[in-house]
Amino acid sequence: MTSTPVSAPAPAAASIGLLFDVDGPIASPVTRRIAIPSIIDDLVLLAGAGVPISFITGRSDAFIRDEVVTPLLAAGLGDVLADPQNRMFAVFEKGAAWTPVTSDGLGDVVVDDSVALPGVVVDEIRELVASDFSDTMFFDETKRAMISVEQRTDVAHADYVEAQKLFNEAAYAVVARHGLGVRFGDRETPDASGLVPFRLDPTIISTDIESVQLDKDRGAERALEYFAASGPLPRLWRSVGDSRSDYLMADHLHSAGYDVAHVDVRPSDGILERPYDIIVEGELIHDEAGAAFLEHWVTKLGLR
Repeated sequence: MTSTPVSAPAPAAASIGLLFDVDGPIASPVTRRIAIPSIIDDLVLLAGAGVPISFITGRSDAFIRDEVVTPLLAAGLGDVLADPQNRMFAVFEKGAAWTPVTSDGLGDVVVDDSVALPGVVVDEIRELVASDFSDTMFFDETKRAMISVEQRTDVAHADYVEAQKLFNEAAYAVVARHGLGVRFGDRETPDASGLVPFRLDPTIISTDIESVQLDKDRGAERALEYFAASGPLPRLWRSVGDSRSDYLMADHLHSAGYDVAHVDVRPSDGILERPYDIIVEGELIHDEAGAAFLEHWVTKLGLR
């Protein structure tokens, strides 16, 4: 991992640190882009105030570069991150890849090849999508370690959901046939050693096929390691996400002894019981809730 050069002044501890899922609280789950301009402006303001910010996402580095970092740079993030007291980090594919965000954009991406699926399985899933499901979904060619098959934006969500059910069954059969050991919901097909190292993880807009070692707590651990190596850490943290798995970011922070609360921007899926506070933004959901959360902290810190 890249850390702040020895010659640079050590960053001062900020009053809060932030971990964000991307789809939902930052990017619209409909357009897959940052649709609310204040989100961009407020992220730049918070980063400029020394708040360590990390994106912990299942998305690829290419997606985060194009849809998140590029608009942030256009809004002045490059000047902000030229100051070593300001830190931003990104974890992709739920912990399979990561890099600092620098004044020039994404740094060199590190990939954990130990959690990648075999190429023969990747190729067969790609062919499955092309032959049977290309009318509702597409194969994400930008992933480095996991497989993601995502809803096409020109397809009605109800149509995608029906096709996704069929795809999940077909994809599970492919992985199991190759003897990898795979889990989907309550179903498991172990490998020859009795292990189940991979899983299917459906979301509202995609299905991921991934190592069971990957999840948002792993991503949070990566981010904290980077921030700890580059300067002091705040004791107060907020994690923000729209899926039940996003609570794992706060779980890791809590278990590491930090003062944390989790912001759930899609509470209708069910608010989980946790030993830390769960925050909802009234009736707002998705990126509208994310924008309200950011505005709260920009105001609280006197940045606007």
